[in-house]
Amino acid sequence: MRTAQEYSVAERLIRYVQVDTQSDPNSSSFPSTEKQKDLSAILAKELQAMGIGDAHMDEYGYVYATIPANVEHDVPVICFCSHLDTAPDCSGTNVRPMLHRQYDGRDLILPDDPTQIISPKAYPYLQKKIGDDIITASGSTLLGADDKSGVAVIMDMAQYLMQHPELKHGAIKILFTPDEEVGRGTAKVDLQKLGAQFGYTLDGGEAGDLEDETFSADGVEIVVHGVSVHPGTAKGILVNALKVAAAILDRLPKNEWSPETTEKREGFVHPVQLSGIAEKASIHFIVRDFETYKLAEHENRLQQIAEQVVAEFPGATMDFVVTEQYRNMKEVLDKHPQIVALAKQAIEANGLTVKTEAIRGGTDGSRLSFMGLPCPNIFTGMQNLHGKHEWISVQDMQKASDVLVTLAQLWAKPNA
Repeated sequence: MRTAQEYSVAERLIRYVQVDTQSDPNSSSFPSTEKQKDLSAILAKELQAMGIGDAHMDEYGYVYATIPANVEHDVPVICFCSHLDTAPDCSGTNVRPMLHRQYDGRDLILPDDPTQIISPKAYPYLQKKIGDDIITASGSTLLGADDKSGVAVIMDMAQYLMQHPELKHGAIKILFTPDEEVGRGTAKVDLQKLGAQFGYTLDGGEAGDLEDETFSADGVEIVVHGVSVHPGTAKGILVNALKVAAAILDRLPKNEWSPETTEKREGFVHPVQLSGIAEKASIHFIVRDFETYKLAEHENRLQQIAEQVVAEFPGATMDFVVTEQYRNMKEVLDKHPQIVALAKQAIEANGLTVKTEAIRGGTDGSRLSFMGLPCPNIFTGMQNLHGKHEWISVQDMQKASDVLVTLAQLWAKPNA
């Protein structure tokens, strides 16, 4: 059992979140922002300093590293993965992390904007963390624990294993990815170079959480083509594409079929962007469901609504384009039950109750699973993601590191 002084997760997270790695959904480059490589370079250097000789950043900002096996028998090669970037939803520039030692249960008033209050009444999990050390941002930015807490946990695990060769394990691969928050985290990953058979992302919430199921996901773009003409002579001729697009949005159901009206295993259709001019307008949607076959049902319903609206505007036409985004990783993980079983065993061995949940979203693990690296998601403790109220318990991160150390050893047992 490690002492508090033997963990590096808090110090690492506090350093890492001060490096601006916000990704950009409107960029066509890869990574979408060059500044993500700033953290990649730091991590590669720190891994090398631990004695991990092959640690490096590639041209795309991915970090690859191998903790060598210290057992003689054959052991499956496992990978631990987290993403480097922070979400574009809230500023990640000039993050000022705050460490609240031995949290006493009162509201956390963030000093840079006292109207930003993290309250245990609003966030019940915080009530369970009295006595823990809590890290928040200062009120003007997100924290970036999503997913730099995962990065910190993996780095802490790597340091501990490198310092304790008496702990027996097979080869362990480390992978840090850019651009997860904009849906491109695996776009340039080289799984052949990585060389792992199974993996785990560290991108989850409450201590004990183990997620083996995600949404399946598509994107839909509806492009409305209107008829443009000078507004001074427009009567009977002009068809305003923006108005057609607005009418499509207005026709969507108000009390169902949206993120704000669904929960648990219900799917949804969600407009995320509207842009255009009178001649041409585009609406971007995300379509989500746990059952992959239901995506087509949602898309057919959306297309019918859009076609009915467009028909009410003579002269307007539309294109309806569906793009596959990711699929429910459970379809792959169910074929390899030992991956989740060993994770459950490692979590329970560290005194936690396992809570297996389905993610109403996706992770890099969703795509990696279908690319040939089955990859469930393990907790780090991060809460209230993508906003100024983001926070995390240091002790939750420490537990996550312990789980990885245990998991590495469990995979090395001959009957794993």
